[in-house]
Amino acid sequence: RSRGYSLRPSLFVEEIEKIARIAKEKAPDCIVMVDNCYGEFVQAEEPVSRGADLMAGSLIKNPGGGIAPTGGYIAGRGDLVEKCSYRLTTPGTGRELGATLGNNRELFMGAFHAPHVTGEALKTAVFTSALFSVLGYGVTPEYDEPRADIIQAILLRSEKALTAFCRGIQKGAPVDSFVVPEPWDMPGYDCKVIMAAGAFTLGASIDLSADAPLREPYAAWMQGALNYHSGRLGAMLAAQSMADEKIL
Repeated sequence: RSRGYSLRPSLFVEEIEKIARIAKEKAPDCIVMVDNCYGEFVQAEEPVSRGADLMAGSLIKNPGGGIAPTGGYIAGRGDLVEKCSYRLTTPGTGRELGATLGNNRELFMGAFHAPHVTGEALKTAVFTSALFSVLGYGVTPEYDEPRADIIQAILLRSEKALTAFCRGIQKGAPVDSFVVPEPWDMPGYDCKVIMAAGAFTLGASIDLSADAPLREPYAAWMQGALNYHSGRLGAMLAAQSMADEKIL
């Protein structure tokens, strides 16, 4: 559903509904499954209410509310969820067993806070889009466009600007704000990647974070913020970091 490292628009549930309908017209027995990461709670409906049979996502993104320390979810048609549970555990036990690692309290608390936290991330994305548009950079989505996920892309046009942006985002992080992100050869990518993330939970991207491959158009993909105040500060520090490098 989300755009990944591309500049295509993320998919709205209305578009997913059309895709699911076409797929099932061509292959009535097919199962439509949606990777729903970054899209939860952004719209009033989720893909499984608009034709998808299954959806899955990460609990260290939107639905964990910044509190869940690990985990993922699968939701949708009951018979298919049951089959998934057998695949992920053992036949005959399914959802009755599985590793919760003693985290049930945090999982439920995170789910309770998730819609609000997602709203804070969306406000941060809108502010960042408006700020960098005023500064003369291409952004997608625009600040006043509808959104299907919490991702904000900023086209920074140069490696120097992209690196400075990510270092500024890191300065606004609640954890490890003193760390200086460096591009590196991450396995699985065809070029160097830079990542800014100072999260309470390692790898969580509902906390303010940004990352990008170092290649044209040198776009940064930013997401998250547990609250709008810290997210706005992170965006302003990103702009300040670019100004300090004489880019702005």
